[in-house]
Amino acid sequence: MKKFALLAVAALVAICFAAAAPQAQAQVSVGVNIGPAPVCPYGYYDYAPYACAPYGYYGPEWFVGGVFVGAGPWFHGPANFHGHVNNHFDPQHGYKGALPHAGEHADAAHPVDHVKNFHSNETRDGKGHAVK
Repeated sequence: MKKFALLAVAALVAICFAAAAPQAQAQVSVGVNIGPAPVCPYGYYDYAPYACAPYGYYGPEWFVGGVFVGAGPWFHGPANFHGHVNNHFDPQHGYKGALPHAGEHADAAHPVDHVKNFHSNETRDGKGHAVK
């Protein structure tokens, strides 16, 4: 009988502690707030940290009226968009040359809607996926 009474008291104490314990609140958040698109003279890479891309990385179809249509999370072109890039100007493909800084202005000698001697080696959609 003593064992049963001890067990009952232990169970009662455990229930009291469980009832008094603070409840954890689960929080689920969907979406990523990454801020405004970078202001780059010749567009920005379509992957974080979204550094400015040099002249010659994007083909002319990425610009409408001299304005970059965006890439990655800020893309605002048509759903079936396919544009050409020259990924030789991509640091992920070994490029180590100069990159423009955010906020720089395009050089008037380098129009974005007609890249002189542009040679693409890849086609991408606006979200950064290579198109076969």
